[in-house]
Order: sequence, then structure tokens, then C-alpha cells
Amino acid sequence: MRDPYQVLGVGRTATADDLKQAYRRLAKQYHPDLNPGRSDIEQRFKEVSSAYSLLSDPAKRRRFDQGEIDASGAERADHAFQRAYANRARGRAGAGADPFAGFSADDIFADLFSGRREGRARGTDIEYSVTVSFLEASVGGKRRISLSNGKSIDITIPPGTNNEQKLRLKGQGMPGSGGGPAGDAIVEIQVEPHPFFSRKDHDIHVEMPVTLPEALLGATIKVPTLDGTVALKVPKGSNSGTVLRLKNKGIAEPRQGACGDLYVTLNVVLPDPPDPELTQFVEKWSQRRSYDVRKKAGLE
Repeated sequence: MRDPYQVLGVGRTATADDLKQAYRRLAKQYHPDLNPGRSDIEQRFKEVSSAYSLLSDPAKRRRFDQGEIDASGAERADHAFQRAYANRARGRAGAGADPFAGFSADDIFADLFSGRREGRARGTDIEYSVTVSFLEASVGGKRRISLSNGKSIDITIPPGTNNEQKLRLKGQGMPGSGGGPAGDAIVEIQVEPHPFFSRKDHDIHVEMPVTLPEALLGATIKVPTLDGTVALKVPKGSNSGTVLRLKNKGIAEPRQGACGDLYVTLNVVLPDPPDPELTQFVEKWSQRRSYDVRKKAGLE
């Protein structure tokens, strides 16, 4: 994978705001909904989202900058080995002690692989990170990851997976010593932010722009959901901030056999540039009629 800084087009000193602005600009440019049928654009969008997911997390960004994880968020094999042994050695040496003091390279490898220095012991767990799209996390899917031992394995992303949720793969960590069982692989799921969907528990929220005629006169508009677009009726006289609910169009709750809802917040958008005829009408209309929205809201 490419360097995430290069993917977003920012320098290594970029601030959180710099990263957010770069992501939003590129996400709009490469979003699959705006480029239907373009697999290359879809791949570019995934690359941009993955890069932002890693760099927007301060802990992961620090670990990437220090060379501890790669651009996909996975632990580098050499670092995983060093950390695994350091943890075991530190346990023998005592807190704060140098974990490698008094050991030669031969001692280290003999200790890890033959169990000569200690009895039967379980292997160390190894942590990995996998980035998935908002849609994959919501509806579930499959991902193949490469382990530090060179082995590849398919993992199942459960429907409704949350950001930073962890999956445990038993026996896929560091080998045990003295005939002990292997440790586990702990896979942390990083969910890419979506350009217009946001999640709260099992509900999804989206802001939908509507025209002045649609809001004033009512209309039927198309709204995106996790499984395609659906028709939504906009009531007459709708305002910005009006919230409409699409039942059971949120994220599934397999354990409860239910599904969350999709909440659509309307945002009335005026013509851009302003329409002269509409402007003239409003000027005449406002001379005869007026209404105080700020007083009603308690802002005056």
C-alpha cells in the first residue's frame, strides 16, 4: 500500500484539520456514487478512506511514523517479534528491568523456540488492524489478512461492527514454548468514515438537501440507504432541520432479530446563483407579510 501521507497529498506535519480537509476534498472527488461503473475510482476512494482512517487516529499515526505498523495498520513482522519477546522477557526480569539484559542472540532464539529456559508457556498475542468501509461494517463481509508468520487467513466482519471493535483469532499468534499453545491474533477493525452517512448505535443519520419548491410544496425524493435508494415523501411546508424516519433502514441487530432506522434531516437549499425572479417575488412578498423566526426560537 502507498504511503498514507502521499495518498492524501499532505505533509508529515499536517494537522488534524489539514487531514480532514484533504479527506473531504478527495472523498467527494472519488466517491463511487459520483463515478458509477469506475472500478479504478472505487479503488482510489478506498485508498483515500483507508489513509484517513489511519492518520486521523493519533495513536496509529504515531505508530506508523515510528515504523511499528504499515500503511494498512498491520503490525510489522519484525516489530511484532521484538515486542512479543520483550513482553515475555520483561515478565521474568521484573518491571522496569532491561528485558534483554544478560541474554545473547542464541539465548533468545533458544528460549523462544525450544522452551529450554522455561516450562510450558502460552505464546504471546499479536495485534493487527484491518480497515473496512462503512458499508462492510454495517452489513458484514469477508476480509483476507496477512499474518506476521506469512500465512494468510480469511476473517468474517460481523454485521453491525463498530469502529475499533476487536476480533480474536485463536491460535494465530506467536508460538508457545515448551509445547505450550500458540497465542491469539487480535484484529482491531477500523471503519472508514462515510462521506454522508453517520452512525449512532444501530441507527443511521443522513442530511438531504432539498430545493425550495420541494420543501414548500412537498415532493417525493430519492434517499440513499445501505441497500440502495428508496423514495421518501417530503411533507408540504418542510423546513431545514425537519427529521424524517425510514423504519428498519438502519443497521441490523442480529442478536435481537431487529434493525435500526434511517433518519433523514432535510436541508433547504436556495438557488445558486440567486434567481432574479424569485428574489423580486420575495421582496414584494416581504413588504406585505413578515414572520419573526428568531423571537419564536427565543433568540431575541
